[in-house]
Amino acid sequence: MPQRYDSLDVLRGIAILGILVMNMQAFAMPWPAYANPHAYGSLEGIHGWVYSLSHLFFDTKFYSLFALMFGAGIALMAERSLAGGRPAAGSHYRRMLVLGLIGLLHGFLLWFGDILFIYAVCGSLAYLFLRRRIRTLLIAGVIFALIPSVLGVLNHAGLDHAPPEVQQELATLWASDSPEIQKDLNAYQGSWAEQQSRRASTFLQIIGFEFFGNLLWQALGLMLIGIALYRSGFLTLQWQTRHYATMAGAGLLLGLGLTLWGMVAIEARDWAFPWTRLIGLQFNQLGAPLAALGYASLVMLACRHPGFLARVPALKAVGQTALSNYLLQTLICTTLFYGHGLGLFGEVERAQQLLLVLLIWTVQLPLSLWWVRRFHHGPVEWLWRAASRLERPPFKRSVP
Repeated sequence: MPQRYDSLDVLRGIAILGILVMNMQAFAMPWPAYANPHAYGSLEGIHGWVYSLSHLFFDTKFYSLFALMFGAGIALMAERSLAGGRPAAGSHYRRMLVLGLIGLLHGFLLWFGDILFIYAVCGSLAYLFLRRRIRTLLIAGVIFALIPSVLGVLNHAGLDHAPPEVQQELATLWASDSPEIQKDLNAYQGSWAEQQSRRASTFLQIIGFEFFGNLLWQALGLMLIGIALYRSGFLTLQWQTRHYATMAGAGLLLGLGLTLWGMVAIEARDWAFPWTRLIGLQFNQLGAPLAALGYASLVMLACRHPGFLARVPALKAVGQTALSNYLLQTLICTTLFYGHGLGLFGEVERAQQLLLVLLIWTVQLPLSLWWVRRFHHGPVEWLWRAASRLERPPFKRSVP
């Protein structure tokens, strides 16, 4: 039976915690502010610093890291299925079907920013490449990951030929006076039922237009690269220290450098639409996966250090219960911001959002450690496993 790799759990835990930094903004503010921070909220003083540092070090980086880990998980679970005498393909596609259903429920009923449905679809496609050579996986992964940037350039060129009224409508959606902002405020400051129409329409837009224009290619490409990294031994501490150090330096220098270059270029153009939306933000789109590889390399270097893994049991625990923790973040944040809870939507600035992120981390880390010491699986992981295998796996540990 393939072993459980602590390095994978630690990296997955870091990814889950890290994605909350940017997701918090989508929980707390109208959707247009996620791409254009000038659309809503203050950028004065500390709020501007929080946005800039979040964009540089977090935006898309931890989403990319989680997609890499998802790809690695596909390869690992296939090994476990074969070792357990189960057909790997059947087990995988049942897992993706159940995950997709969880994602649809999450996206339609709780929060439109769900990634689980997207990962389930991309994970189903990624499995088709599972037996390919490492080099083929890397090449295909890079090509898929580059498609959104190519589409952005083509869309920018094509927009010049669009009717003026279409250009004006798109520019309005980008601006601070976008009607979408008030629609979000009206919906999410209301009851759960009043939110539902808005949430469903936004989620449909994401898994429709955004999915085929961006998310499909990016997530699929990163999953293929994640499979390659797992099979090469990168994620299981089999590389030499100097190779991890080289990857860390190159990934962070190129990845963060591209993001910073894009930030400077966007500011020089005063966040003008459509260049910023279709061209400027592509610098981060290209830089984020490289930075994610840099972060992963740093974590692998730390895991190779004697005693490190024994000092971060809570991070490992978050990684072991990643699905439950991802959904827990949604439950906490929608209760804080939406009208069926405290109703703080649109009222919390970026610096305070970061404080809330830190507070949620202080809840998730000890809670996850407490849980894994008493239970074999996270609560949603247990349901996922039971539904996928049509059996009842063990749940509670025997605690002395």
